[in-house]
Amino acid sequence: MATDGKKIKGKQSAERDNWEQTTLKKALDKSSELRENFTTISGRPIKRLYIPEDLDENWSYNDALGFPGEYPYTRGIHATMYRGRTWTYRLFSGFATARESNNRFKKLLKEGQTGLSVAFDFPTINGYDSNAPMARGEVGKCGVAISSLADMEVLLDGIPLDKVTTSMTINAPAAVLLAFYICVAEKQGVPLTKIGGTIQNDILKEYIAQKSFIYPPRQSMRIITDIIEYCTADVPRWNTISISGYHIREAGSTALQELAFTLRDGYEYVKAGIEAGLDTEAFAPRLSFYFDCHNDFFEEIAKFRAARRIWARIMGERFNVQDQRSQLLRFHTQTAGVSLQAQQPYNNVVRTTIQALAAVLGGTQSLHTNSLDETLALPTEEAALLALRTQQVIAHESGVVNTIDPLGGSYFIEKLTDEMEKGFWDYFEKIENLGGMIPAIEAGYPQQEIADAAYRFQKSIESKEQIIVGLNEYVTEEEPIEILYIDDTPEKEQRKRLADLRKSRNSSAVNESLRNLRDAAAGDGNVMPHIVDAARNYATLGEIVDIMKEEFGEYVEPPMF
Repeated sequence: MATDGKKIKGKQSAERDNWEQTTLKKALDKSSELRENFTTISGRPIKRLYIPEDLDENWSYNDALGFPGEYPYTRGIHATMYRGRTWTYRLFSGFATARESNNRFKKLLKEGQTGLSVAFDFPTINGYDSNAPMARGEVGKCGVAISSLADMEVLLDGIPLDKVTTSMTINAPAAVLLAFYICVAEKQGVPLTKIGGTIQNDILKEYIAQKSFIYPPRQSMRIITDIIEYCTADVPRWNTISISGYHIREAGSTALQELAFTLRDGYEYVKAGIEAGLDTEAFAPRLSFYFDCHNDFFEEIAKFRAARRIWARIMGERFNVQDQRSQLLRFHTQTAGVSLQAQQPYNNVVRTTIQALAAVLGGTQSLHTNSLDETLALPTEEAALLALRTQQVIAHESGVVNTIDPLGGSYFIEKLTDEMEKGFWDYFEKIENLGGMIPAIEAGYPQQEIADAAYRFQKSIESKEQIIVGLNEYVTEEEPIEILYIDDTPEKEQRKRLADLRKSRNSSAVNESLRNLRDAAAGDGNVMPHIVDAARNYATLGEIVDIMKEEFGEYVEPPMF
């Protein structure tokens, strides 16, 4: 069979040569192609035509693809994929106060959103209370302000936590926001075994790309393993880390760099869990991933397919896990915020639709579609609803849910997928030679790779090698659109709420729980139960974070040139 296959491939190659010398040559003699070099948006060269010979000579269906729901999961992690259940519609929402965000959540759920995704403001993301000096002018501006359990109670008021899953995009103080959520579930009478959701909690990518770190890397990894241990025992349906490539891509990486650094981060988290004495088979099924989806339709689809296959190989071959659930790469996708343009913002609807369709064809488990106005401000209610409707039209009107992995078997897609996997292992070995991801971060390796890629892409825009409609070509005069403006009212309200909270709570209980947290942080005990206890007593985000800062220290990124 292998010999026959080689003969067939050789015949196809000869036929392509003949086509190039006849049909193609005649066409090119009449009119040249649009440009000399065709590449993906990441700069990967693209051939004019792909045939079976372009695949590796040892390429086989079973090893490279298999069937949906079976190793290596290239074609999807579920046997029926969207024929059984569509992806979760999950819009990233949050602004101003907890009450205003709660109202937005309820409206989106009423309109068919099937999961919550909470956007926090900068003070919350960086572990500051709304009345902290560093929070001035930022409260509620780019997300919702959450400074205590009292705020989380309002944010989730009337939302049944046993029926709605919630994703929280929070990293350095993730343990504290999860503790607030757990306490709300307790107050609702919902058993912790029934609440489901995700905290991003991916601190490695903070050092690489987003930069909202608090503690040094090794202390941060300790907190993460404490969260994993706690949730594995007490909150088993909670995804303890959403290993995120999104911010890596938004910082300017290529699709391959996003894939490589994200999955390598995942590898590091599994290693850290094992080194902390945790059972891989117990915690690995609750790891999830979070990817960006940019404009290059086929490159993005190949990235998602390669990610599933690589993760299955890592877990099966590197960590020897046997449970199928531990080999599955489950992922959320958000369309590319960095691709949105302030110029001609309605074009962003088209960009987002293309990206959302690529995510679906790539097999995502949940999806956020950016709103057309997000490059200018937080989305208006109308823009957010249109973003939700985009997903619903794809799900119900496009026909893409009818069959699984419809692009599987395309010579182009399979070649791109294979190249993505090969590129990943090249990066993996480079990071391995540096001693792992933390030493690589400390040496500035992934940061420099991303910076170089971002520079190359910006130069391609300035030279018009890369056309951005409305930005560097097809430019027109336009009227500004209406945007959502957040004034200083939320900050004033938050400062008053915090003052009232500190007067009404049991100060001795707060102080005792913070002392216990300090003792746990200073020792080697799990800090998570003490964070939950402090939250239950209405200790604030800033108070809890400050206790751990005193024990763990704060990270200062070294200068890089």
